[in-house]
Amino acid sequence: MNSKTSGGRRRRRKSEGPNPIDVHVGARVRLRRTLLGMSQEKLGDAIGLTFQQVQKYERGANRVGASRLYDLSRVLDVPVSFFFDDIDPGIARAAESEPGGMEESAIGRYEPDPMMRRETLELVRAYYRIPDIQIRRRLFDLTKAIANACASEG
Repeated sequence: MNSKTSGGRRRRRKSEGPNPIDVHVGARVRLRRTLLGMSQEKLGDAIGLTFQQVQKYERGANRVGASRLYDLSRVLDVPVSFFFDDIDPGIARAAESEPGGMEESAIGRYEPDPMMRRETLELVRAYYRIPDIQIRRRLFDLTKAIANACASEG
């Protein structure tokens, strides 16, 4: 059923979806790029790619090679290890135990961290652009109160 390369390594079928580690690395690229306020086009220009190629990396649809990862770390001003920080322990264990690749059953369905969503990042950036600390604190308290009210209703 699984496609194999001549060396015995497992090759991913298009229908299997992106590799969860590639999705995580892509999410970390998107996180850092967004925190810097950099567009996909600007990042692509800096490393010699189109914005569509950057999109594919960020979705995990395309695997980021070692030299490209190095370029990304340089442009985004982070160590290469940044892209693997906060990886889900289940995904990491599955990757370690499956030297030829990861089976879907071993890792389950990968759900990206909501803290890495664009909406979350933009909200945090906007929040920290509020210069008055007291206003920021009141907004924080208001947001928590709304969330708590919603949680108690549901």
